Amino acid sequence: MDKNSNHDHCANPSEERKSHHSNDVKKNLVTRLNRIEGQIRGIKGMIEKDTYCDDVITQIASTQSALNSVAKILLEGHLKSCIVDRINAGDSEAVDEVLITIEKLMKK
Repeated sequence: MDKNSNHDHCANPSEERKSHHSNDVKKNLVTRLNRIEGQIRGIKGMIEKDTYCDDVITQIASTQSALNSVAKILLEGHLKSCIVDRINAGDSEAVDEVLITIEKLMKK
């Protein structure tokens, strides 16, 4: 596989592990994270202004949902690229890694 292809998302095990998202995916993720950052600042402001608890909790739930969306996008890309590539290369430990990652996400 060409080292510069879009599907070369995972580093060789002896190299530093990195993902290589397309510019469109990065832009989408950064936009979402910037929005989430604003939501967090808004929640902080609500607390400082003694906003009614239920309203704050609703905003927290919205922020958690937005973070889950970011995680879903990342997980989907990871499964479709890194994990598939590693399994095709005979690395069965890739499945265990994904299961641990999913377990971490589900604890939230």
